[in-house]
Amino acid sequence: MRPSARRPAVVRRAPGKLFVAGEYAVVDSGNPAVLVAVDRYVTVTVSGARTPGVEIRSDLATHPVHRHWHQGRLTPDGTRGGGDGPVHVLSAIETVAGLLAERGLPAPDVELSVTSTLHEHGRKFGLGSSGAVTVASVAAVAAYCGLELSHTDVYRLSLLASARIDPKGSGGDLAASTWGGWLAYRAPDRGFVLDLARDRGVEAALAEPWPGFGVRRLPPPGDLCLEVGWTGRPASTTALVSDLHRRDWRGTAAHRRFVAATVDVVHAMTDALRDGDGPGVLHQIRRARGELARLDDEVGLGVFTDELRALCDAAEGAGGAAKPSGAGGGDCGIALLDAASPQGVSNVRQRWSAAGVLPLPVRVVMEGIQQ
Repeated sequence: MRPSARRPAVVRRAPGKLFVAGEYAVVDSGNPAVLVAVDRYVTVTVSGARTPGVEIRSDLATHPVHRHWHQGRLTPDGTRGGGDGPVHVLSAIETVAGLLAERGLPAPDVELSVTSTLHEHGRKFGLGSSGAVTVASVAAVAAYCGLELSHTDVYRLSLLASARIDPKGSGGDLAASTWGGWLAYRAPDRGFVLDLARDRGVEAALAEPWPGFGVRRLPPPGDLCLEVGWTGRPASTTALVSDLHRRDWRGTAAHRRFVAATVDVVHAMTDALRDGDGPGVLHQIRRARGELARLDDEVGLGVFTDELRALCDAAEGAGGAAKPSGAGGGDCGIALLDAASPQGVSNVRQRWSAAGVLPLPVRVVMEGIQQ
C-alpha cells in the first residue's frame, strides 16, 4: 500500500490476561487451562506510511523503529533479516502481509503507534503484554488493509505470528485477548500449525481444523471476586518454560503425574464454574496451587517467591484461595475471595501491601479485541 493510497487510521485494542489454572500443562497440545481477560489494554493505531516500509512507535521505546519490506519480511535495510525491534509487532505485520500476498495484495506500508496500560513507568506486570500487542497489531493492520476477519481468524493469525517467535508458547494469552471474559482454552499443536502455513499457506491455516485447539466461554463465579497482586518482580514465562524443557523433566513419571493432576483440576474447575459452585472453585484453586508447589519442589524452577507465598497465605487467612498466575517466579498472583465481604477483601489488600505485594486495580472484562 503506497503513501498515495492512505486511508483513515484504524484503532484496535486488546486486553491483558491472567491464568486461573492450567499453567505449564497447557503448553502441551490439547491440555486445558482457564484464563480471564482483564481491563488493562494494548492499543494499536495504524495509519498510512509517509515513506515506503513500516514505522513503529511505542510508549515503551525511546525511538521509532523503521523496517523495509524484502521478500515478505521486514528488515532493517530491506535486504536481509536481523536487527533489534518489537518482534511481536513485526511478526504480526508479516503474518498479515502473508495473507495479503496470497490474495494478490501488496505488503502494507503503514505506521503503527503502540500504547500500553499493561506496564507502568516501564514496569511489566505480567498481564500478557506480548499476546495483547500481537492480537491488537494483527487486528488493526488487517482492518486497515480492508480484511474482514472473525475473532477466530484474528486468533489464528496471532498464533501463527507468536509461534514463529516461540513455538513453546501455549497461545492462551492470545485467546484471552481475542475473546475476553472467562475462558476454557486448549492449545493447538503449534508444530502442525506452522507446517500447515509453510506448506499450504496462511489461507489454509485459517480454514483447516487445528488439532488440540479449543476455546469456550465460562460463566464467572458470581459469589467470588477476583483480586490481583503484583509481586514487584518481573518474570519471563518464556525463560521459565524453556528452563523446564532443559531439565529433562518432560516424559518422566513426575511430569505425567503433574499433567494428569492439573488437567483434572481444570476440568473440575470448569464444572464448578458452570454449576455456580463457589466453594468448588476455591477448592480447585487450592489444588492448582498445590500442584505448582509440588512442581517447584521436584524441579526447583523458583515458581514461588516469598511475595507469592505471602499473597497466597493472606487470601487463605480470609477464607479465600490464591495461587501464582502464569509461570510464577514473580509477576502476579490471583486470589478468589468472598464478594459479599468487602472488609475481608480490604484486609487481604492491606496484608499484601505489608508484604511488598501491590494490589492491582483490575477487573475481568468480558469483551476481547475491540475498536
